[in-house]
Amino acid sequence: MAAADAALQAAGPSALRLVWHGEDDTRAFAAQLARRPALANAFIELHGELGAGKTTLVRHLLRALGVAGRIKSPTYAVVEPHEVPGLAIWHFDFYRFADPREWEDAGFRELFAAPGLKIAEWPEHAAALLPRADLVVHLEVQADESRLATLVAQTLAGRELLA
Repeated sequence: MAAADAALQAAGPSALRLVWHGEDDTRAFAAQLARRPALANAFIELHGELGAGKTTLVRHLLRALGVAGRIKSPTYAVVEPHEVPGLAIWHFDFYRFADPREWEDAGFRELFAAPGLKIAEWPEHAAALLPRADLVVHLEVQADESRLATLVAQTLAGRELLA
């Protein structure tokens, strides 16, 4: 356990608070995140009220990773798959998720067990079924319309994403 703790300490910070003054700041953060090797098999949770910028962040991240074409919110489909060379990506939106049986029926357990990047909006709606996220992002709209982004690493991979 001590070796794992030492590795976690060496990996980087466990939390960051950032202010994004506009979409350019969100885009710049997403571009930096896209360059992190740990992203390839990470699970990222996105929290925030409607309009906080969760889907905007995902779109910028997917673009930075090389996803072409339309990137739509999976609000009704629950999951939208994307693929770029060498990376499978699943974008989940659990806003309308209500039935835990849907988790098994839709094959979400297998998706989360497979290699690739998983990003979940509204993860609290499926919290009991989700694995521990590597990185948790809380977005809050400020009075000046900027976004306060609080990022919390919960694993070694999460800390590597914040480094």
